[in-house]
Amino acid sequence: MSDAPKKKMSPFRRRQRRLLLLGIVLPAFVGATALALTAISRTQVYFYGPSALPSPMELQGREIRVGGLIEEGSLIAKEGVGWTFTVSDGASSVPVIFDDELPALIQKTGEVVAQGTLREDGVFIANTVLAKHDENYMAPEVADALKESGEYERYMNDRGQ
Repeated sequence: MSDAPKKKMSPFRRRQRRLLLLGIVLPAFVGATALALTAISRTQVYFYGPSALPSPMELQGREIRVGGLIEEGSLIAKEGVGWTFTVSDGASSVPVIFDDELPALIQKTGEVVAQGTLREDGVFIANTVLAKHDENYMAPEVADALKESGEYERYMNDRGQ
């Protein structure tokens, strides 16, 4: 054992270490926050009713959801696999192309929420069509779009609810 007194670190060295640690941790935290915010903004998918749909120029190819009712007589099977139909909220409508099989409940009820992109010509290209779990359920977004257009009460009366 040595009887030599332990050297104390000078306050300057302690301050340098704190600054070095802060210089490493702070930029890492800022970078992680920036990455998280970028990821969130790129994965957000907004819902629109046909009457609230922005122009294709405003959307800039961004993926969105469109929902409402399939207009009567517009649901047409394409040759092979796929469907074309028109989605309406009573005030406005948008043509939709979907290159896959539609869920059976959508064909029965006529209510639809489709996810995809809006082309420059105003045609919505759906890559996913979402189905509800039973005949009595209506997606809140679809109900809100119908209420905004004033068609909700008429639709519910036609359904007998």
